[in-house]
Amino acid sequence: MIFSSSSGRRPAPLPRRTFLRVAGASAASVGLVLAGCGDDPPAPAAPANILSFGSINPNPDVPILNYLLFIKQLQFAFYDKVVKAFPADLTAAEQAHLRDLRDHELVQRQVLANVLRGAALPVAPFDFASLTLTTRAGVLAAAQTLEDTGAGAFLGIIERLNNGDLVALAARMASVEARHSALVRDLRAPGSFAGDEQNDQIVVSTGLQAGQAVARTPEQVKAVLAPFLPTLTISLDTLLQA
Repeated sequence: MIFSSSSGRRPAPLPRRTFLRVAGASAASVGLVLAGCGDDPPAPAAPANILSFGSINPNPDVPILNYLLFIKQLQFAFYDKVVKAFPADLTAAEQAHLRDLRDHELVQRQVLANVLRGAALPVAPFDFASLTLTTRAGVLAAAQTLEDTGAGAFLGIIERLNNGDLVALAARMASVEARHSALVRDLRAPGSFAGDEQNDQIVVSTGLQAGQAVARTPEQVKAVLAPFLPTLTISLDTLLQA
């Protein structure tokens, strides 16, 4: 429902669970339209200790989509691990939010895998031993890092996609990532739902881009996520060529 500025009324804020349902429905609806549209052959196998995002031939969008799929795989693996062993100090409502986040990541992961079909990146052996997942504070801090990184990753790569339908798909997913990031931030500090960071790592606070989320390059994303793959080296070669 839309209210005119002269009415003096504003729509009530969405409850957290409703907010996430809207985000999840958005991702799922895009997937129903585009699932299975990719016909690319499997990418050449990389060395066993290298995680590569696939070949740019014949489709240069493949490495980019696999890069986004990798982020979704990691986020789902993280939330799935948390949901299987919740810290004792998480409330029932917080547990429900985290289940919703896990389910959203599963949907988005499958959407991207369906689009890529045979060229989809296999699930990597993620290791979250470096995180503190036995406390509420540890779980939410890690979730914020992963969601902020994911949101920035999408913003930093969307413009390089060539296919217009895939740009639309990635943009919708980026919107969901931003909602996740804001939700986790609000769980950690109520009232900070759309707040920026003192170090301006999340929202630009000055200049022409003030108020916009900060895009992250593949190199920046790799620096954050590489510790969760201690047995593999992430190669950005084909991604940077795409």
